[in-house]
Amino acid sequence: MAMPSSLLWAVDIFGRVYTLPTVGQYWELCKDAQLEFKRVSAVKQCCWGIACDHQVYTYVFSGDVPIRYQEETYENQRWNPVGGFCEKLLPSDRWQWSDVSGLKHQQLDSFTLPSPHWEWESDWYVDENIGGEPTEKGGWTYAIDFPSTYTKDKKWNSCVRRRRWIRYRRYKSRDVWAKIVSHDDPDRLPDPFNDISTGGWEITDEPPGRLSVWAVSLQGRVWYRENVCHHNPEGSTWSLISTPGEVAQISCGPYDLLWATLWEGQAIVREGIDRNNPQGISWSTVESPSSENGIMHVSVGVDVVWCVTKDRKLLLLQVWFRRGVNSHNPCGTSWIEMVGEMMMVWGIGCDDRTIYFRQGVTPSELSGKMWKAIVCGRESDRSQTGSSTSLLSAGCFFTDDIQNHTNAIIQGDADTSSDTELSSIPTNFSSTPPTGAAASSTGSQAAGAPASVTVDPLDSDQEAPAASANNEKAHLESRKSTTPNPPAELQWTNIDLKEAHRHAVLSIGTFAETSSLSSLGMFSVGAEEQYGADEHPLWAWVSGGGCLVDLHSPLKWFAVPSGLSSSVQSLSLSITPAQTAAWRKQIFQQLSERTKRELENFRHYEQAVEQSVWVKTGMLQWWRNWKPHKWMDVRVALEQFTGSDGMRDSILFIYYMFHEEKKYIHVFLNEVTIIAEVLKEGKHSFALYTPERTKQRWPICLAATTEQEMHDWLSLLTMSCCESRRIQGPPSHQAIWSVSCKGDIFVSEPSPELEAGPQPMPCDQMFWRQVGGHLRLVECNNRGVVWGIGYDHTVWVYTGGYGGGFIQGLASSADNIYTQSDVKCVYIYENQRWNPVTGYSSRGLPTDRYMWSDASGLQECTKASTKPPSPQWSWVSDWYVDFSTSGGTDREGWQYAADFPASYHGHKTMKDFVRRRRWARKCKIVTNGPWLEVPPVTLWDISIIPSSDADDEESVALWAISDKGDVLCRLGVTQQNPAGTSWLHVGTDQPFISISVGAFFQVWAVARDGSAFYRGSVSPKKPAGDCWYHIPSPQKQKLKQVSVGRTSVFVLDKNGNLWYRQGITPSYPQGSAWDHVSNNIRKMSVGPLDQVWVIADKVQGSHGLSCGTVCHRTGVQPMEPKGLAWDYGIGGGWEHITVRGNASEAPRSSAPNACESPTEPMGSEGNGRRGKTERSRTPLLVSERQEVDRNAVNC
Repeated sequence: MAMPSSLLWAVDIFGRVYTLPTVGQYWELCKDAQLEFKRVSAVKQCCWGIACDHQVYTYVFSGDVPIRYQEETYENQRWNPVGGFCEKLLPSDRWQWSDVSGLKHQQLDSFTLPSPHWEWESDWYVDENIGGEPTEKGGWTYAIDFPSTYTKDKKWNSCVRRRRWIRYRRYKSRDVWAKIVSHDDPDRLPDPFNDISTGGWEITDEPPGRLSVWAVSLQGRVWYRENVCHHNPEGSTWSLISTPGEVAQISCGPYDLLWATLWEGQAIVREGIDRNNPQGISWSTVESPSSENGIMHVSVGVDVVWCVTKDRKLLLLQVWFRRGVNSHNPCGTSWIEMVGEMMMVWGIGCDDRTIYFRQGVTPSELSGKMWKAIVCGRESDRSQTGSSTSLLSAGCFFTDDIQNHTNAIIQGDADTSSDTELSSIPTNFSSTPPTGAAASSTGSQAAGAPASVTVDPLDSDQEAPAASANNEKAHLESRKSTTPNPPAELQWTNIDLKEAHRHAVLSIGTFAETSSLSSLGMFSVGAEEQYGADEHPLWAWVSGGGCLVDLHSPLKWFAVPSGLSSSVQSLSLSITPAQTAAWRKQIFQQLSERTKRELENFRHYEQAVEQSVWVKTGMLQWWRNWKPHKWMDVRVALEQFTGSDGMRDSILFIYYMFHEEKKYIHVFLNEVTIIAEVLKEGKHSFALYTPERTKQRWPICLAATTEQEMHDWLSLLTMSCCESRRIQGPPSHQAIWSVSCKGDIFVSEPSPELEAGPQPMPCDQMFWRQVGGHLRLVECNNRGVVWGIGYDHTVWVYTGGYGGGFIQGLASSADNIYTQSDVKCVYIYENQRWNPVTGYSSRGLPTDRYMWSDASGLQECTKASTKPPSPQWSWVSDWYVDFSTSGGTDREGWQYAADFPASYHGHKTMKDFVRRRRWARKCKIVTNGPWLEVPPVTLWDISIIPSSDADDEESVALWAISDKGDVLCRLGVTQQNPAGTSWLHVGTDQPFISISVGAFFQVWAVARDGSAFYRGSVSPKKPAGDCWYHIPSPQKQKLKQVSVGRTSVFVLDKNGNLWYRQGITPSYPQGSAWDHVSNNIRKMSVGPLDQVWVIADKVQGSHGLSCGTVCHRTGVQPMEPKGLAWDYGIGGGWEHITVRGNASEAPRSSAPNACESPTEPMGSEGNGRRGKTERSRTPLLVSERQEVDRNAVNC
């Protein structure tokens, strides 16, 4: 079973585990049905559970990317005057076979598989690579002595050498319940477990995939599972955590909160949990809210704790909320009783044992709107209708919570930020005395997050559970007395079912929203009963830690309206969206034909009105041209006129006051090349470019009062520009795609003259229109296959629609538009200088940068003053220290340097007088566009074969790099099915960061260490090739991107230098040498015609330098593959471009000069007809001393 994007887990009363996908309608039975489970604890990538044998099992989803772990050991040798290098070492030397430090003895045969769930992927082999450079044959690296700096070259004083041996092992027990095998000392083997809780996946900057698994044994001892992470899903060993008493139940939140309950009724809190110490340091005791009634169950979320106590005299449950809980004060301050009726927001019904979902829970309406029962049948019910089973009696149970948020949910790298509280709704305790109760909540940094409370009074013979059991019997006797024919004595069956796993919730809107969830449920003990296959299952446990409910996508879990007959219901379910679209198209065609017939008799009549004029006016602000540059109020008028031929054109007038004199500028919209939303002084602003304005790097910037007003103008102006240029419908297969630094997506329809010979069309005349959505990069080919990757590494495939976002009405397609979300981080830096008296402090020199600043140090950025990138974004986490900063950090996240600014490193030296650390905060945007998600693998880079003569049904080669550095090949990608079917993993020895596939299946890649590789023998019949060939990088350069065209290979290094690979031939596809082309390059794309387009920095404009400018390499010919000069296009503020779909060649006959046009009208503002434009042939190298223009639209 491939892992769906989101699953709800549940256990029925027979111990069988089921999953329900958010996109499905049937409960699916997990494999290994022979195992009976008491409870499960699920997260997105796996599930942990306790079976009826009290043993722990884990269920890891299968995926296209295998779980691999690299074992390594080093072979060490010393030079001997007699025999040369040999295995005989000095007594003071390291072991002959050791780890990288030389302190641990590691022979090849000493490595064993950690458990039966692993298998070796290959035998040992030598790594012939060091720091991105290939070594000599044999993989030896040399040094003067142990330990030292090793080099690949042998020198006269090289007295020692070593080489690294590598072997990979693969985790094979996926999609099955794998028993956690303990290799500990038999005297310290854990007792049988009766409670388990999984969390900690959102500990500040936690390595992705790392989990904290806590368990409680029958003897009341707490155990922690070490080293549970993506590469080691089963962990390594159990560690016993000492406690002040015997623990009955434990609950771990997604962050650093851990609470447990003692049999005596108090709660204990684990303190000191952080990234470097996930086990914590010590326990603190929290007394029960009521001195007479102890805590039965506790549930932890994000900065929120709930507990349940029981009044033994009145047989009532009381739910309490802990005030003041956060990472700095995990114990909180006081208890608040939640009065009123109690029931669940997600939970299991008391009588029908059905799972219910509470809709409409928001911060403004905590109680929600309505209850909906999940009535999905089991997968087996599709073909089986007759089997029936006996119903066991069950004790009390407590449900987990399902994370439901109003806009979207992010898991893994996401953090949570919003304010919610628990909504409480409840049960009539007078009619059914409960044996236990549960409350769970999801919330945010301030008030809530996943949490649940549960108690199992039937676990052991302790006093409290006995009291609960007696209460049950007393209640049963009272019911018997009111029954005319009392049943026979009932058989008591103790079923231990409980759950303590939670999942953090992230939401976004005009304000951060998170649903608060609570659950309370109980089973009354009753006689055995039977249910058939056509009835809904009877549930005993539910876990929603891995269930992500997006309210933008309706669930299919609920009952259809009862008023519909079964035939009507079947009919409504049988109509697919594709059939609906076809029906609408047919109706439209019939209406069009009818209109033509009716108007045929009136064609000889003259048109009553030859042209019409329509005007829209409004008040905006304009960033004026003259100094001092500032915003000034202007009146804007858009005049649209329709000619006798039905064609429309528009003029935009901007009226302003200059020295008390009314003036205006005007722009012909058929001359506008792009209209883009920009970031300028926190205003709702957008920019209009014309060819002349593009050349100056100085667009017309306008700002609206509100975001809605800005979007109205953007939509209207974009539609008017498309009408003036007669552009309608989705982009063509040849379209050029680009992405701005804001994540906005633009397309341009290339002219055949764009890649013409001596006089190509200048690229500053290209018209760009926006497509809805938000992405970090886009890749395409000329068969219409377009993929994109968001800032959160989510993968999206283009659906064929157009419009979306703020583009509505006729400028947007009616179908193929879907909700899309993206998450990115905002970074600020904390800077400190060393002081001889106090050490490092926030007091710097007068010439120093701000103590809280951006990366450059020129702009002050504090936590309080830093806002999301635009009003469309909202925070979804709090500020946290980023430990993944380039150059490394120490345990507290600091980087050190001699002075500001300098090269930073992660360890302190005697010469370091300043330090900094990076703080990050995540924000989220929700929009829509013609994109569908391709789960479940998250990607870093992607490449699609640029051109192919194959038919529509033949597969398209698509390669990708996962966010962890794995190389993947997508199978089943065709023009009819652009999303493909599955991923094929391609083995590598190290993580990769960039990949590109050329027109003839040439696959090149760049590793994380900056080295280049070529994949041999790739073909349609062998899509993954056979092996990697290491290609030496340009001297002393670390590469970061590669792009392959028809015959050309270009790479980009981390210093912004563009390189061309010489000597590539069909018989020698690896090439021979690197040739430098240009500098100041940010991104590049090589097309199917070997055309080269780049995103360049420091491009000269009329007011200064511009960053993020689209540039086209001119003069690219078979005899001049590097080209001759640069032609500057739109910019700045652009981040990515791809021309992989533009395979249209210019006609061979001499074409007229596309650059010639009538002269510009007097008085127009960079908008009238342009004169002949000269192509820029200046290199991208500019003076480093020249300042970047801060008034231009930049990133």
